[in-house]
Amino acid sequence: MPIPDYETIMLPLLKSLEDRKEHSLRDAVSFISDQFNLTEDERNEKLPSGGQTVIYNRVGWARTYMSKAGLIARTKRGAFKITERGLDALRANPKEINGKYLEQYPEFVEFQQLKRAQVSKSPQSLQEMLDDRSEKTPDELIADGYLKIRASVASELLDRVRNNTPQFFEKVVLLLLGKMGYGEGSVTGRSGDGGIDGLVNQDKLGLDKILFQAKKYAATTVVTQSMLRDFVGTLDLNGANKGVFITTSKFPSNAQDTISRSHKSIVLIDGAKLVQLMIDYDLGVNTHTTYEIKQIDSDFFIDDE
Repeated sequence: MPIPDYETIMLPLLKSLEDRKEHSLRDAVSFISDQFNLTEDERNEKLPSGGQTVIYNRVGWARTYMSKAGLIARTKRGAFKITERGLDALRANPKEINGKYLEQYPEFVEFQQLKRAQVSKSPQSLQEMLDDRSEKTPDELIADGYLKIRASVASELLDRVRNNTPQFFEKVVLLLLGKMGYGEGSVTGRSGDGGIDGLVNQDKLGLDKILFQAKKYAATTVVTQSMLRDFVGTLDLNGANKGVFITTSKFPSNAQDTISRSHKSIVLIDGAKLVQLMIDYDLGVNTHTTYEIKQIDSDFFIDDE
């Protein structure tokens, strides 16, 4: 069974509170996971951001929405229980509880109006992403939107690198390795199969160095096994134990087998990995928009007096 969306979780979550006792979110997540017979993989599946599990996030939002409608009340930090309104709702034996159902409560309507007022100030793309008809939680929608934007930027970034000169690509590789903290280096200017395109010195005397080869290829041109073997041989000829082979295309499926036969430390970076590293290390990109996600500081509301 797939992980239920947050609206599907609402009714069973409310029923689990029918004992009128306080419950923690962690307990609620465990109950819902059991209720829907989630596998271990489903219980451990994380949001794209990696911060929370999907089921934890969805149970949390189900709790939030029902608390805004007055069906659930938060008690002490991290705990909540059902209200009389929540019990009344269960007595009516609803088939489901979702956003439309909760609109019968004025507190929830006010919450929705406040949310829409904030969204109306946002770019149109964000408004569409936060459309109430979505079955995903706001956290999931933001994460999905972020990944879509990142994928689009990565695709354009790879196209731009491929459409530039081989010399520019070598410069990109050199800058990237520097930004990643491997040290300063230079482009050698050599050409031909088996040659090196540049090196990075990991110490000021140049005693420990990394050689790299940069192949600017179209998506349909795959690096060959012979090129990898030649690169290993080049490291031997230059007395180097570390090497990076970077391409804008792909490596053959058995590329790791080829380099594993050598005792040298060799890293292969294909086009997809290259642009992800460029984005992570702000090479060829800049920050367009930043959103700060706020949450309640529970400690602020604890009165020690």
